[in-house]
Amino acid sequence: MDIWQKMYEKAQSLYQPQEVSDFVYARHVVAAVEAGDGQIFTGFCMEGTCGVFHLCAERAALFNMYQQSGQTKVKRIIAFRDKPPYGEGSGMPCGACREFLLELNAENRHLEFMVDYESRKTITLGELMPLWRGEERARQRENKGNE
Repeated sequence: MDIWQKMYEKAQSLYQPQEVSDFVYARHVVAAVEAGDGQIFTGFCMEGTCGVFHLCAERAALFNMYQQSGQTKVKRIIAFRDKPPYGEGSGMPCGACREFLLELNAENRHLEFMVDYESRKTITLGELMPLWRGEERARQRENKGNE
């Protein structure tokens, strides 16, 4: 079993779409992240009708990763609805998730997102966001750490 299958199976076990209340829907998108040390963390989407509350599966998995391990660096992410990513943008993260990943750790630009599970096609976060607005600030921080 390769790492992508392992991640898929862990995330897939969370897929159980449900109406939490008349206003909140959950578990209709699931994700798994592989942290820098190889541990896998999962999460699912929750969204409310007011438009203010929306937690993507990717960010839920990242919160779990940080809470449980203190890690900020990610190697891989897979996110999907009822079936694994099949291309055509089906597994791509929203802008808030992309931004959060880079803010969490600028090295996350190298992480891979699963684009097509069957062919194992991936894309890096850096390819999705080549001109990140925080790059200069992150570089300054890295340079301070190297002094």
